[in-house]
Amino acid sequence: MKKKKVLTVFLLFIYAVLNAQTAQEIQTLLQTPVVSYQQAARFVLAASDVIDDNDEAARQGAMSFAVASKWLPENAGADDPISLERLSHLIMKAFGVKGGPMYSLFNSAHYSYREMVFKDIIQGRSDPQMKVSGYTMMFIVNRMLFYIEKNPWKLPPAAQETGREEDIAMAKEINTQLEAMGVADTNVRVTNEGVTISVSNIQFLANSAELPEKEKQTLAEIAQILKSIPGRRILVVGHTALAGTERDRLRTSRDRAWAVADYLVLLGARRTDEIAVAGYGSDRPIADNSTPQGMALNRRVEITLLGDVQ
Repeated sequence: MKKKKVLTVFLLFIYAVLNAQTAQEIQTLLQTPVVSYQQAARFVLAASDVIDDNDEAARQGAMSFAVASKWLPENAGADDPISLERLSHLIMKAFGVKGGPMYSLFNSAHYSYREMVFKDIIQGRSDPQMKVSGYTMMFIVNRMLFYIEKNPWKLPPAAQETGREEDIAMAKEINTQLEAMGVADTNVRVTNEGVTISVSNIQFLANSAELPEKEKQTLAEIAQILKSIPGRRILVVGHTALAGTERDRLRTSRDRAWAVADYLVLLGARRTDEIAVAGYGSDRPIADNSTPQGMALNRRVEITLLGDVQ
């Protein structure tokens, strides 16, 4: 009896939040044993008010929007089943949830899932790779809605827009300075984490993580810029092209990220406790690894001024 009462309250809440969605669609989701990426994007983005639930065109484009926003992986198929950790990441991003340090630093589905478990939004025993039923997805979103009402995490829209504008202005200024210094193989862009300076085709001494003089000069120029922007922690991430074993690529990318981070500390750009380091190997290519040009772009180090100001 108690279970039936809880389910009734749950359904009433979902209907109230998503009043523009048809009862038939919600009933279909409730009976869906495995939710697809497309179904998850449509439901979550409507529940979080990212898209207008009354705008059918927006709902049709929900998955494309989520992929473009990097809330879902680029290689996700519309009809592919979504895992619990991927759903967690989509929910965290769509609802504007702020997580702990690891989530803030690595911005991954894995840490999104851990945040949801820690906050007790995902309850009971679960596997991050498990497939998700329609009922489970709706229940998790329902808990998120209640949790946010009790512990609001979203910044006011004006504050969000202000932070974005500041990052855009900062990225433009850094690009201008790099061009004026004649620093090659670099680009600056605004990402979900903050402002990212990407140094592509970065070279190291053979079979080592030691920086040659040419790369030290590039980092010295970047360090000057970083010194002029105090108050933000830095994340240094290493990436490799597709060469060697996966274990070797991960180790190499991490070692080289540490080499860059250590050199930035030596130059006084940041203190050791103001820099975090990660290495992703070849997991996040930005170009085709089948060409020398593509491999050069993928062999890079990214230095991100994180959005959280100290």
